[in-house]
Amino acid sequence: MVKNRKIILKNRPVGQVEKANFDLVEEDLREPDIGEILVKSSLISVDPYMRNRMNSFKSYVAPYEVGQVIEGDATGTVMQSNSEQFGVGDIVHGSWGWQEYATVQENSLTKINVELAPESAYLGVLGLTGLTAYFGLLEIGQPVEGDTVVISGAAGSTGSIAGQIARIKGCRVIGITGSDQKTEFLEKELEFDAAINYKAWPNVRKPLMKVCPGGVDVYFDNVGGDISDSVFYLINDHARIILCGQISQYNQGRISTGPRLHSLLLIHRARMQGFIVYDYRKKFNEAISRLADWLNSGQLTNQVNIIQGFEQVPDAFLGLFEGENIGKQLVKI
Repeated sequence: MVKNRKIILKNRPVGQVEKANFDLVEEDLREPDIGEILVKSSLISVDPYMRNRMNSFKSYVAPYEVGQVIEGDATGTVMQSNSEQFGVGDIVHGSWGWQEYATVQENSLTKINVELAPESAYLGVLGLTGLTAYFGLLEIGQPVEGDTVVISGAAGSTGSIAGQIARIKGCRVIGITGSDQKTEFLEKELEFDAAINYKAWPNVRKPLMKVCPGGVDVYFDNVGGDISDSVFYLINDHARIILCGQISQYNQGRISTGPRLHSLLLIHRARMQGFIVYDYRKKFNEAISRLADWLNSGQLTNQVNIIQGFEQVPDAFLGLFEGENIGKQLVKI
């Protein structure tokens, strides 16, 4: 009999997340009841926000329960169906998480069209990653042609898409990333105007001043910490700061205070706003249609980093915090 393998949260991490916080367990497959589908995973997404869900404190989404599967986005193939909405062989997207098989409710799945875009795109540029970049930049950043847009974590899944959208909008795009390989990718492959390897500088403010002589109009913040502090010193009047992620802080034992920069927001009458992509749920279909148009016209690149093998899911996740990925980090089952 086929068994399902899944990765559970074994215990809550304290500080740096480690492989010891996870466990791989087996269970019997459950036949789908009425309105349910049995799905076999093909691609599993790992994302930085998952680190916060491993803590016990309240956030915008409920924390993971110890002993339960790590929930997150995945795509797969319908193996059995007890639903009128889905048939065997359909390719679907859902949030069943880090497991090889899942028996799920029909209303938790979306059928995807692999003729429109590759399956991986539905976890990347056409998935929550692309939607996060889209709404963060366009709804909060509101860039106009000629603006200077700075993006931290720029070679990551969300940052790389946000930068491409800014370029489509006619902006100067500056990326901050963590290696020379990534700066080359941003400049040559994604056609950013400039990219900075922050690890090559004791303080990123100096190279930022060189490539942003007219200051910063929009800052898409994926990392927080010292990098964001440096950008804040260069913001223009009425700048827009998009708080998307704080990956530099996720493994901290406590929230870092850092320099007090609120006076810069006051001086420049700047706006800093956090957001969650689900705030814009009613606009998802409109955004996906637009992103698909850009993808199919060649204006957007669906950059993915795919690791092979279910057992590699924890390593793929840990790699996010070491900056191993360029684009969206996925595991192929």
